Amino acid sequence: MKNVKKMFSEATKNDSLQEIISYTYPKLYTGKEWYVGFYAYDPAAGTMRRKKIKINHIEKVTERRKFASGLMSRIQAKLDHGWNPWIEAENSKSFSTWADVCDRYKTYIMKMYNDGNLREKTMYGYLSMLKVLMEWDRQQKTPITYIYQFNRVFVSDFLDYIYIGKDNSIRTRNNYLTWLGIFDGYLMQHSYIKTKVTEGIVSIKRNTYEKDREVIPDPEMGRLHDYLQENNKHYMLACYILHYALIRPREMSYLRLEDISLEKQTIYISGKFSKNKKNAVVTLPAKVIHLMIDLDIFKYPGHYYLFSNDFKPGDVQKSEKGFRDYWDRNIRKNLKWPMKYKFYSLKDTGITAMLRSCDTLTVRDQARHSSILMTNVYTPQDIKEANKLLLNYEGKL
Repeated sequence: MKNVKKMFSEATKNDSLQEIISYTYPKLYTGKEWYVGFYAYDPAAGTMRRKKIKINHIEKVTERRKFASGLMSRIQAKLDHGWNPWIEAENSKSFSTWADVCDRYKTYIMKMYNDGNLREKTMYGYLSMLKVLMEWDRQQKTPITYIYQFNRVFVSDFLDYIYIGKDNSIRTRNNYLTWLGIFDGYLMQHSYIKTKVTEGIVSIKRNTYEKDREVIPDPEMGRLHDYLQENNKHYMLACYILHYALIRPREMSYLRLEDISLEKQTIYISGKFSKNKKNAVVTLPAKVIHLMIDLDIFKYPGHYYLFSNDFKPGDVQKSEKGFRDYWDRNIRKNLKWPMKYKFYSLKDTGITAMLRSCDTLTVRDQARHSSILMTNVYTPQDIKEANKLLLNYEGKL
C-alpha cells in the first residue's frame, strides 16, 4: 500500500504520468479473507482506490486458486483495454461492449423499419454506414472495446478516413456525419454516453452544387432498351414504370396487380407507401400496357405484387433495394456506365423527355410534384422560351 501511495503521489506531480499509472495489476491475497485486489484511478475522487473482489464463498482452496487465476487474467485484459471499475460503478452502461451496443442498435433500426418509422432505403443506409464504421475500427491498431471509448477523436478520425482515406466526396463525408449524429443521439438516449460526441463537428460547406445523378442521353437509353430486351424483360417493365409512370422505387415495391386498370390505363398508388402520403392515380402509356400483356402479367392473381422474385409477379414483395442492386450489378456494369447514371435517373430522364412533348401541368400531375416550380427544375434549356407578354414591353427608362 505504501508503494502504491508513493507511486500515485509522484504521479500527481505530472499529469502525463498520472494518465500512464492509472491502475495496478490484480493480485491474490490470502489469509482469513481471500480476495483479488488491485488499484485503479477514480476520476471522481481524484485518487487511486483499491478494488477488492472477495472469493471466500468458494469452499475448496484449490478451486479458489483456480478461480482467482482466471479472474485476474480477465481483469488484467480489461484494464489493458481501458476498463475502469469506478467509471463502471457510476454508469454501468458506459462499459457495455462496443460489439454489443452495435448489435442492439441494429435491432433497434430493424424494429423502426418494421414498424414503418424508417424507409427501407434509410434503414439500409444506416446499417451500411455502421458496417463501414465497425470494419474501420477493426483495422485500427487498438480497436475500441467499450462504448465509452466512442469519443470525438474516434469520430473525427473516422470522418477523415471517409473523406481523405477513401477519397470520397464532401457530400458523402457530410452524410456520414449526419448519420453519426443520429447514432450519437441513440447512444445518449439509451444512457451509453453522457454528452453528444459529434457536437462541434461541422459539415464541410460546398462552394458549388454537386449533383448526385444525371439524365441519361437518348443513345444510352437505346442501349439500355436493347440490353433488357435480350436479357431481362421483366426488369425492363420496372424501368418502364419508373420512366413513364414516374413511380418511385419504394412505391413500385408495393404495387399489386389489382392496382392496375387496363380499361382506364391507370395505376393506383396508395398513400400508405407514397412519398407525400397521398393516394394517387397515374397514367400508364400504351407502351407500358403492351409490355405487360407481352409478359402475361395479368394471368396472375390480383393480390400478387407486380414485382416479386426475378421481378416477376408473386406473393413475395420485391424490396426497394432490389431494383437498385440489379441496376448496379448488371446494368451499369455491363453497359459500362458511370456512377451518375443511377436507376432513379430513369425518372429524371422521363420527366425531362415528357416536358418536350407535354405541357408542364400534365407532367407535374404525372410526377405528383407539389408545385410547377419543382417540375420546372427538369425543363431542358433548349425548350425554355421567353415570356411573350414581355417581348414588346417598353418601360419608362
